[in-house]
Amino acid sequence: MNRPGIPADRPYESASGSVPRVPSDGMSPGRAALSVAWAGLPMLTLGLATPFCFAAATLWRRRAHLLLATIAYTALLALQLAVRSDMNDPAAPGHDSASTVFGACVFIQAVGGCFHAFLVRRRVFDPHGVDGTAGNEAAIETVRRRRILRHRARELARTDVALARELRIGRPDLPRHYDDGGLVDINRAPAGVLATLPGVTPALAARIERIRAEAGGFVSAEELSALAGLPPDLTSELAEYGLFLR
Repeated sequence: MNRPGIPADRPYESASGSVPRVPSDGMSPGRAALSVAWAGLPMLTLGLATPFCFAAATLWRRRAHLLLATIAYTALLALQLAVRSDMNDPAAPGHDSASTVFGACVFIQAVGGCFHAFLVRRRVFDPHGVDGTAGNEAAIETVRRRRILRHRARELARTDVALARELRIGRPDLPRHYDDGGLVDINRAPAGVLATLPGVTPALAARIERIRAEAGGFVSAEELSALAGLPPDLTSELAEYGLFLR
């Protein structure tokens, strides 16, 4: 079933013309921001936080490559702290070597650790490429909610036709406040609204409007399909979205 305004050969394109991102192509905004902040910590702390960043990732994901990285960066931090005392004492033997080692440790942990963290951040924060599917779950819930709304609106119309008319159930062409989940009153809605029903073309909508005027309305999707000579596969769609107020 295609939505109005979306070509049949591009069923996955949104109404705005943009193609949704595949699940592995991106994370939700909140998680993406958190992953970038995590990956940037080594640079922001001049490498001091690098072992702790990878240690946290190791505890979270329990992956061997993260454990090895944690051990390596911890060893570098230990070496950096060990040579710091010699570096701060100009008279100490090996002062120049200590300064070189200290600088190398800072560079590797800050620049290398930051680069490393950015390389693995997706595997840490979205290892299975499923975070981007949150939008799909929301879409499913929206469809389920609208089904419930249609069911309730149809029950209300069955028990109180006058109230249904006053609420303008099935009349998206009129100002209203009641959400009927996308129902269309086939006995009263104009051809332009009928054409928004799944599978109903403008030509079929015009035919339905003409037959409706001749027959005085319909009582069911089956009767509509029979009288208007509609394709059989449209009956179930019309039963789902159509309302037949008399």
